Order: sequence, then structure tokens, then C-alpha cells
Amino acid sequence: MEGDKLVIKDHHIKTAKEVAEVIIPEIKQSKTRYAITVAGESGSGKSETAYTIKQELENHNLKCFIFQQDDYFVYPPKTNAQMREKDITQVGTSEVKTNVLDKNMKEAIDGKNELTKPLVYFEEDKIEEEKVNLKGIDVVIAEGTYTTSLSNAHKKIFIDKNYFDTKKTRAERSREKQDEFLEKILNIEHKIISGHKQLAHLIITKDNELKTQ
Repeated sequence: MEGDKLVIKDHHIKTAKEVAEVIIPEIKQSKTRYAITVAGESGSGKSETAYTIKQELENHNLKCFIFQQDDYFVYPPKTNAQMREKDITQVGTSEVKTNVLDKNMKEAIDGKNELTKPLVYFEEDKIEEEKVNLKGIDVVIAEGTYTTSLSNAHKKIFIDKNYFDTKKTRAERSREKQDEFLEKILNIEHKIISGHKQLAHLIITKDNELKTQ
């Protein structure tokens, strides 16, 4: 998503190194392009974790591309927020074209080098399309709240921090107004996302430790 801002901290870099140790042997043995998902609740550090994993893998000469779930929303961010205010019950997976993201991930795994994906412009509140060239890409990473539910991934990473744990981070990011309405939205998302944890292969704990399951 154009306009997204990352805040990289030491624990993101540490976790990325640990993830790389686990998956690099698998990547080298894979007969297809390797695919990873990074999921978690709002403010848990999904984007930062995906980015630092990308950087660490590229330090090992493995080229990566990141698919951001935010690009796959049905409506652009500001419009989506307005629709939530009209009807909070629409909050959930139906807001996201996860089928399109899953399709793009499968295309990537299958070796397709030219594909088309949506692209969100946050400030302009619009969604357009972009052509992506994956030639030479070894690893694709899908990051976003619901990406653990995708079918097309070799390794699924779940950040186990709920919206209480991420309150400080969300306030620092200042992307959304921190109020009671947002807490209701985060509670709905929490109930959905917490059920995805069991689908993950790697868990990043509240203390930023990496565990397998």
C-alpha cells in the first residue's frame, strides 16, 4: 500500500534472523518459488516483520517480494472506515478479497513472473491495479491480518499479540483515531484472527520469542 509507514525496532530484526534460520534450508530445497505469510492483529508489527524478513533473506541472496493484504480490501481505507461507521457488523474477512490474494500467491508459487494485483493509495483513498514482475524472485511474503487463512503458503507466521498488547504501538503509529469505536472493531477482529493461530507453523510471542507448533 502506497503511503504506509514502518517503524523498525531491534526485536523485528532479531525475529527476522531467527525466522531466516528456520526457513532458508526449506527455501533452498523447494522446487517452487517459496511463499510465507505473516499475520497478526492491528499494530502487532506484521509489516515490519515481513519487511525485516525480506531484508534478512536478501542478505542471503534470496530475492523477495511482499504482498500487502491492505491492497486487497474491497474498498479503499478511508471509504472502508466510513462504511464501518455505518454498519460495524461488516468488519471481518468479507472486507478483504482474500481469494484474489490467494490467487496471486498461487500464481507466484507456480512460477508466474508477470501478474496483476490491486494497489491502494492511502492518502488518495483509491485502489488501482499494478503489474508486478516476479522474475528472479525466490520468496513471496503475504502480510496482513487474515493471511494465515490463505491456502497457498509454505510457512505461516503468526504474531501472538492482541489489541491490548498493541495499544502503545497503535498510538505511536497514529493511523486511526484511538477511541471506543476502534476498540469495538479490534475486538471483532480479535475474535476472528485468534482462531487462525492454530493454522500457523511459527509463532512470535508477546515477548518476541519465536516458537514452532
